[in-house]
Amino acid sequence: MANLDLLRRYRAQTADTPWKRTMRWLRRQLPMGLYARSLLIVIIPMVLLQSVVAFVFMERHWQLVTQRLSAAVTGDIAAVIDLIDAMPADDYSDIVRIARERLNLSISIEPDGELPAPRPKPFFEILDQILSGEISDQIRKPFWIDTVGNSDLVEVRIKLDDQRILRVYARRSQAYASNTHIFIVWMVGASLVLLTIAILFLRGQIRPILTLAKAAESFGKGQKIDDFSPRGADEVRRAGLAFIQMRERIERQIEQRTAMLTGVSHDLRTILTRFKLQLALAGDSADLDNLNQDVEDMQSMLEGYLAFARGEAEEDVGQLKLNDLMNRLTLEAELQDKTVTTSVEGDDNVRVRPNAFTRLVANLASNAYRYADTVHIDARHGSKWLTITVDDNGPGIPERSREDVFKPFFRLDEARNLDSSGTGLGLAIARDIARSHGGNVTLSDSPLGGLRAMVRVPA
Repeated sequence: MANLDLLRRYRAQTADTPWKRTMRWLRRQLPMGLYARSLLIVIIPMVLLQSVVAFVFMERHWQLVTQRLSAAVTGDIAAVIDLIDAMPADDYSDIVRIARERLNLSISIEPDGELPAPRPKPFFEILDQILSGEISDQIRKPFWIDTVGNSDLVEVRIKLDDQRILRVYARRSQAYASNTHIFIVWMVGASLVLLTIAILFLRGQIRPILTLAKAAESFGKGQKIDDFSPRGADEVRRAGLAFIQMRERIERQIEQRTAMLTGVSHDLRTILTRFKLQLALAGDSADLDNLNQDVEDMQSMLEGYLAFARGEAEEDVGQLKLNDLMNRLTLEAELQDKTVTTSVEGDDNVRVRPNAFTRLVANLASNAYRYADTVHIDARHGSKWLTITVDDNGPGIPERSREDVFKPFFRLDEARNLDSSGTGLGLAIARDIARSHGGNVTLSDSPLGGLRAMVRVPA
């Protein structure tokens, strides 16, 4: 019962909630590279800060300044109306002069006029809205305004009590904070300068990390990386130095192992050569033939052990043509009277260690030829991966033993790997070569009814 409660609580905690789905979607949308994510870390706070500052400025400062300017212009217009009401109706020249010289307003009075129809509201209506409100509050007479027709002027028409129309023209800058764009230009310009500086610094800091990642990837593929040197921040330099030390230890270990095996092989070959000479001097007999065969088997096993331990690590990376490889495998199948079909998709040239990679594919193909009658070999060279699939119609390998067959010297009792002349190292060597290229070899069921061996290495 307690276990059931724990299971229910676990399911409740791991349930797929809308928040989790949203976070997964957001992670898929965000870039995965370190450089792009670092840029986002710089850009997003800057954009948010500028947006808040701009909103506060537009909402507070801009609106406040525009409201005060519009109130001042409306007050001047109200003063002109008071003068018109106080002066005789015949002569308005003094009022026009005072308005022009003292208030920077251009006015005219039309007798018995009518106000035009209201104009449609402009998209950016802050001036239209504030100026209309001030006229309604201070003058309280029917009016008509145009803030769009002439970009430099604002026209106001007011219907006076005696049906006359007062037309007032004021400069737009008198009623509107028109220089606000300068603040935005300075803000955006400064942000672009800061962003450029941040990008330059980020590139300088990210490049050593990318170089270290590329060097590690090349080392994982078995390629030489002589031009790598630690750079950048102190932490990146320490990581680079640790990588170089690790690489040197691995290379030194491989060299020591190869040197030791070379010495062992020399000693063993000397003994085997002496055996052959003594057997040759002993004459011919059935027992001697068996001994000669034992010596040949021992030499073959010795070569297999050395090849597995050496792992072809000393070979340089070069170009290999997939079609040439397929032709070689086809010829081998014809010599063994096997039916084989091949296909190549993508670029014919691949960058691998040619001899080692040829041996990798040849080992898999030889196993298929040994235990099957029909084999299909497919090579697909994509932008990121090179995939080679070997399918056969043989007896296959039980699923529980598919990982065991990659262990050195492992043999199956009643399956395809049982070979009295083999050493049990074919698949182990194949996987070792694939992993030295940064890939792997996997086994699965084949559509032909037997075994599928798939090699997948970075292109």
